[in-house]
Amino acid sequence: MSKGGGGDKKITKRYAPYIEAHHTNFLQTVQNRRDAVINASPFSGYTDIEVNDAFFGTGCLISSFPSLYDMFGKFMAGFDVETLWGNLASDVLNKSEADAAVAAEMKIINEQTDVKLAEFQIKMRNLNTVASSSFVAGKAVIEDERVKALSRISGNAKFQLIPDIQNRFNAALNWNKETIRVYAEAMKSCFMTKTDVDEGNYTFDVRDKLWPFTVLAFERAALGALQGATFQKTMAPRERSLLSKGLLVASYTVTGAYIGSAWGSPVGTVIGGVVGFIIGLAMIFLE
Repeated sequence: MSKGGGGDKKITKRYAPYIEAHHTNFLQTVQNRRDAVINASPFSGYTDIEVNDAFFGTGCLISSFPSLYDMFGKFMAGFDVETLWGNLASDVLNKSEADAAVAAEMKIINEQTDVKLAEFQIKMRNLNTVASSSFVAGKAVIEDERVKALSRISGNAKFQLIPDIQNRFNAALNWNKETIRVYAEAMKSCFMTKTDVDEGNYTFDVRDKLWPFTVLAFERAALGALQGATFQKTMAPRERSLLSKGLLVASYTVTGAYIGSAWGSPVGTVIGGVVGFIIGLAMIFLE
């Protein structure tokens, strides 16, 4: 409709009757479908996922557990390597099993030495030299052999246990380190999972709120079908959060440092960490 010097003018754009009839039926069908689904959002039944319940249990939060620094302090603060070695050495070397084995070997040596002493005394008595200094010296030599044999048996038995002390020492050190590492990985996994799950929960909530407008957008496209109007559904590209970006860069940095440490020098570790940091930044910029 337009206004001119000659009065109002109205222009109506018409189509072939069969097209207009078909379009009218199409609009009626769209309206019926719209009335049926506009109040039936498929996202209304979505239940938010609770990450804290899945990780820590119902009613618990990450703050309900010791912090990473607290865990580090529990296992590493005041750690004394010498005390640990001493406790392990005392525990291993004083095992009842080792003492029993040494006592059994010593019993055999004592019996053999007693027999040797008896034979020596008989021979010296036959020679009528029991009261001589030779008898005392010979008896002392036999007793000296007894003491040395007993010391050798005890030493050999104890020395064989030293590798076991070292193995237990290494296991204790690795246990403390591994416990802290696993605790840190669990916290990292919790934060990363919570970020992704919260994003999913918010996405479904927004889709539920916008469902009526999504349905009406189809109807709008149907109304303008004869003018070439089309329905285009666009989704905003997903973008990493700052926490996710930081964790990604840190992950590449640690991996690079680990690979660089294979060269066996601190320089290799530093170079590997720098390379991993650069790769992490490049991955973020290329997303």
